[in-house]
Amino acid sequence: MTEIDMERIPKHIAIICDGNGRWAKKRLMPRSLGHRKGGFNIKDVSKAAERLGVKCITFFCFSTENWNRPKAEVDYLMSAPIKFLKRFHKDILNGTTQIRLIGRKDRFTKEFLDTFRDIEEITKDKTGIRMNLCVDYGSYEEITTAIKKIASEYKDGNITLDDITPELVTKNLYTYDCPPLDLLIRTSGEERISNFLLWQLAYSELYFTDTLWPDFDEKELKKAIIDYQSRDRRFGTIKDENK
Repeated sequence: MTEIDMERIPKHIAIICDGNGRWAKKRLMPRSLGHRKGGFNIKDVSKAAERLGVKCITFFCFSTENWNRPKAEVDYLMSAPIKFLKRFHKDILNGTTQIRLIGRKDRFTKEFLDTFRDIEEITKDKTGIRMNLCVDYGSYEEITTAIKKIASEYKDGNITLDDITPELVTKNLYTYDCPPLDLLIRTSGEERISNFLLWQLAYSELYFTDTLWPDFDEKELKKAIIDYQSRDRRFGTIKDENK
């Protein structure tokens, strides 16, 4: 495998963590066990990314549309993060990762919100990798919420029409304090965006792999980064052909 150029590590990587159910089905296991393995993998991949020098990693864990899945599966997906965070509370407290919950906050239980608020509070000053967990997240909802905030500011006379710029929209997104998104990875062989970080993806590189999320490890992450480093990122410009 080609060596990674440590001088060109993407600062912000996002991952659509797809394939937990298929991973479990291949092993004749309940879907919940696939989600459990996938949950543990978030911790492992985040640590691998931090070792490589990634500054921010954003995981798509549960979409605004996932509430339509069978109730038993949704109930598990809402309870598993609580158990996971409580189980690793000491490790999180002593670690370097800053953790943020991104998405809607009005459909969770009080226990779910309280657990994440506690984790966000105890990790807010951590100086290691920033980990965003997108739960009940959808990009349409995120952008609509940003538009409403900006419209309210305009209505109150705090901004003018000329103040409404792409930079202002970016500042009103959930990822307002994150580096620009460099690389999107989607596992499991699907090649679509699924209403994820649509605004942030404008100039990002996309990487699709057949590897199911529970099997996506540090080696697979390195392959994605090496592929990213092979891209010609021009951001709408052209290279000087004389050079």
